[in-house]
Amino acid sequence: MDVESRSGRPFVRARAALVAGSRARAALVAGSLGLLLAVGGCGASGDSMDSGAKAARGEAAAREGLSDEGGAAASAAPGERSDDKAAGKKAAPKAGASHVIRTATLSVEVKSVPKAVAAARGVVEGAGGLVATENTERLDDTYETSHLVLRVPQERFQEVLRELAGSGKLLSRTSNAKDVTDRVVDVESRISTQRASVARVRELMDRAEKISDVVALEGELSSRQSDLESLLAQQASLKDRTSLATITLDLTPPDAPGDDGSEDEDPGFLDALGGGWDAFVTMLRWIAVAFGAAFPFLLTAALAVVAWRVLRKRGAARRPAPAVAAAPTGKDGAPAS
Repeated sequence: MDVESRSGRPFVRARAALVAGSRARAALVAGSLGLLLAVGGCGASGDSMDSGAKAARGEAAAREGLSDEGGAAASAAPGERSDDKAAGKKAAPKAGASHVIRTATLSVEVKSVPKAVAAARGVVEGAGGLVATENTERLDDTYETSHLVLRVPQERFQEVLRELAGSGKLLSRTSNAKDVTDRVVDVESRISTQRASVARVRELMDRAEKISDVVALEGELSSRQSDLESLLAQQASLKDRTSLATITLDLTPPDAPGDDGSEDEDPGFLDALGGGWDAFVTMLRWIAVAFGAAFPFLLTAALAVVAWRVLRKRGAARRPAPAVAAAPTGKDGAPAS
C-alpha cells in the first residue's frame, strides 16, 4: 500500500502539473483573446462613438436648419401676411374708387318739340341733374328744333338715357366712357406734394431774417401757390365730369326739312316760279355788283372824253379865219365875166 501510494504520487503530481499547465495555457490563450477582443471592441466602440457623434452632430445641424427655416418662415409669414394685408388695404380703395367720364348723344324725332323739351327737363331734374344748355330754333317759321345739354348723376345715367331715347323715334345714339382713375390719383398726389411744398416755403419765410431771402421766398411761394391752384382746378374739373354724366339731346319734329334744307315733296309751279325769281334777282344783283365795280373806270373815261372835246373846241376858236380873195367887177359893178 505504501509502495503503491509512493509510486502513484509522481504520476498524480505529473498529471496535476499537466492539468495546471493546460489551464495556464488556456488562461493565457483566453487572456490573449480577451485582450484582442477588448482592443477590437475599443476600436469598434471608438468608431461607433465617432460615427454616432457625427450622426448626432448631423441631426443637430439638420434640426437647427429646420428650426432656422421654420423660424424664418414663421417670421416671414407674418410680414408677408402684413404686407398682403397692407397691399389689400391699399388696393381695395383703388378697385372701389374708379373714376369714369361718361358722355352720350341722342337724336330723337318727336311730335311736339316744346312738350318733349319739358318732359326731358322733368326727367333730368327728377334724377337729380340739371339742364346745362338749351338752344331752340325755328326754321321757316314752321319747324322748331331744340338742342339740349343735360348733366345727370353717374348712377342714374343709364336710366335717364333709356327714358330720353323712348320719348320718341330714336334716330341716332352714341355713348362713350373714359376711365380717368389714374389721372385723378396723380392729381391728388401732386396736390398733396404741392401743399407740403407751400407749407415748407412758408416756414422758411417765417425763419428768414434778410430782406433778400424774404423776397426770393415770396417769389417761390407765389409760383408754387399758382401751381397748386392749377392742380386744384384740374381736380375740380375731373370731379365735376366724373360725378355728373353729360347727355347731348337733339329734338326734331317729324316733318322738319332735312340737312340739305329740302323737303320730301316734289317741287311744283310755285316752287319753280320762286326759283326763277330768285335766279332773276340774283342776276340783277350780280349785274349791279359788276356795274359798281366798273363805275369808277367808266366815270374816269367819260371825264377824259369831255375834257378832250372842250380843249379841242377852244383850240379851233383861237385859230384865225382864212382870207377870201375879192372877185373883179365891171364898170357897172357887176362881176366881170
